[in-house]
This record gives sequence, C-alpha cells and structure tokens, in this order.
Amino acid sequence: MESEDPTVWLPAGLAPASPGDYFEASFDAEEDALVFRRLPGKESWLAVLKACPVSPDDVPPRRRAPARRRKL
Repeated sequence: MESEDPTVWLPAGLAPASPGDYFEASFDAEEDALVFRRLPGKESWLAVLKACPVSPDDVPPRRRAPARRRKL
C-alpha cells in the first residue's frame, strides 16, 4: 500500500515519547539518515523571545493592510 503522505512511523520501543514531547528532525547527509533530537519541554515563551537575535523593534512593517471583514 503506497502512500503519498511523507509520514514516517517509528516503533514506540525505538523512541519512547509521551504526549507533549517535542522533537527536531534533521537530515544528516554524511550518515544518510534522519536524526531526531528531543527538545526541552515546557520552555518559557519569554525565554525564547529573549534568546531571539532580532529585536521585535527591528522587524519590518507589514507590506499590506490586514484583511477586512466582509459584510454578508
């Protein structure tokens, strides 16, 4: 049964995980393999914002106005 969906299924015994776990997937060309790295859970959004190299003030303005609600 061929599937066009690019989903990869791993047995639970190979990668034990629980709901809410986050992973980063990358392709290692030298090893010709997919690498899954578990990300720390429950990371504070404020810590992520502070670690961002670009200041929110340096972000360019929107190129167009937000969509308006249509009257029906």
